[in-house]
Amino acid sequence: MWLCNAILILRHDAKGYVTYLQLNQEVARREPLPKMFTFSLTLVRHGETEYNRLKLLQGQGVDTLLSETGAQQGEAVGRYLRDIPFNNVIVSNLQRAMQTAEKILRNNSHCSGTEMVLEPLLRERGFGVAEGRPKEDLKNMANAAGQSCRDYTPPGGETLDQVRLRFKKFLKVLYKQMLDEHGWSRPDASAVSSEAEDSANDTAAAASALGASADDGLQGVPVHVLAVSHGAYIRVAVKHLVEDLECSLPEGVRMSQLFSPCPNTGISRFIFTLNRSDSGPVLSAARCVFTNRKDHLETLTAAE
Repeated sequence: MWLCNAILILRHDAKGYVTYLQLNQEVARREPLPKMFTFSLTLVRHGETEYNRLKLLQGQGVDTLLSETGAQQGEAVGRYLRDIPFNNVIVSNLQRAMQTAEKILRNNSHCSGTEMVLEPLLRERGFGVAEGRPKEDLKNMANAAGQSCRDYTPPGGETLDQVRLRFKKFLKVLYKQMLDEHGWSRPDASAVSSEAEDSANDTAAAASALGASADDGLQGVPVHVLAVSHGAYIRVAVKHLVEDLECSLPEGVRMSQLFSPCPNTGISRFIFTLNRSDSGPVLSAARCVFTNRKDHLETLTAAE
């Protein structure tokens, strides 16, 4: 709202006469913008492929489709997440991730008009000359180099630091996108952020006491993002969030569970709170709600 204040000034001229000057001054009175913005990120690994079943490395160079089991897993995770109103769906541009995301969207009750955005930054780690070969070959190559398989980079492949840098770039792009599309103009954003943090604390305890729910951690969070990616990439992403960004962890969680390999269509969820600054959005807090959840696969296992 703009207000005009009239200011009167007395001025004595050279002859001693007093002149009244009226100056109009515009005073801007604006409501302060919210300082915080909170959103959720739900990470899902793609469904099984034949290469997964045969324990062959795919990386980026082998772009395979889902197997029959992988398609069933995609339907199962879609049903599990059907009531989550995802505002944004961001997907690796490899076919196995795209197929999984399509099944999640098709099963979702709120995403009929949601666009699936393809993002190369979410692609799997590149394994260079090892792509298309058995995982056992990668172990043998690592042993020959005197390194652990987890830390070894085959010729032409991506190092773990390069994958971490890709994920950091993805987060930077995501932060900007969230604020451009949903940003500071949302009412009571600061209050929502505080409520979301309290809710995440409560639901972590409730999940262990009452059993896991698909909407764990989402109460009070205004915006929800789904990202569909790959196993090695998600493992690096979780390590970055936990070790580098020092996100809060669920009570009683074991590190071995956090960093364990993500199963096909495994689900991980994090809550982010951003602060406004002159240079752009800055991460204020990150919270891990859960990692590698696979409750939705129990029905498939039972059917087998």
